[in-house]
Amino acid sequence: MKIGFIGIGNMGGSILKGYAKSSASAGNVILVHDRMTENNHAMAEAIAQSGYTNKSLVVCNDNRELAEEADIIIIGVKPAIVNSVLKEIAPATDKIIVSMAAGVSIAKLEAGLNEAVPGSGSAAKLIRIMPNTPARVGAAMTAMCRNGNVSDEEFAAAKTIFDSVGVAEGVPEDMIDCVIGVSGSSPAYTYMYIEALVKAAVANGMDAEQARVFACQAVIGAAKMALESKESLEQLRINVCSPGGTTIEAVKKLQTNGFMDNVIEAFQAAVDRSKEMTAE
Repeated sequence: MKIGFIGIGNMGGSILKGYAKSSASAGNVILVHDRMTENNHAMAEAIAQSGYTNKSLVVCNDNRELAEEADIIIIGVKPAIVNSVLKEIAPATDKIIVSMAAGVSIAKLEAGLNEAVPGSGSAAKLIRIMPNTPARVGAAMTAMCRNGNVSDEEFAAAKTIFDSVGVAEGVPEDMIDCVIGVSGSSPAYTYMYIEALVKAAVANGMDAEQARVFACQAVIGAAKMALESKESLEQLRINVCSPGGTTIEAVKKLQTNGFMDNVIEAFQAAVDRSKEMTAE
């Protein structure tokens, strides 16, 4: 199978590297094209280095050439550029086209293809995804939705790519805005939480780098507990809070300061902005 990546910047490049390192890419050919020529060369050099399962990377001359060769086309460009890419690849409607552009619905993708080649959008096999930046370290959470032209087998083939850089889950498209709030944007909130812990630790005399390790490992451990435990999140919190102990005092302060309400408001701000972008 040939997997084509159009746009290999921050997110697209992270997914490409993660996929190339995974066993899922073995035997497949990876095609790339980025309008920034230096990105193509840098990716080719990175893939050529040791540590990658798949070194079969081909740099294409343009998007149309990539679309003609690829079985699955992954579009990783900014939303404002999506339509120009669709015009270039519109003849390749027999391929599976995957877009990760925020605010660009499947209906908009279909419309963009139809504008280039009338009728091509209606026949296109379209998948919309919402990944997050931990794809860079193989720990992404990716939501996937599709139109009616994508078969279960084709969806599974595409899902394999995103499972290789973390966890991928199918969702209805009307859940994409919610996904942005809960996983697409939330690494930023988590980094803020870790940053606050590090600053507090440094203020109490700990070395900054050591504080970062302690804080990050605590977050990783708590997340692993939350995923694997059958207990509710509330009960997991209660389990850590011994009466009269240290943790319960910290939790009381967070509750007094509206910690959970602030997170919920931040989540909703991301969701509302996603809806605005789709409407625009």
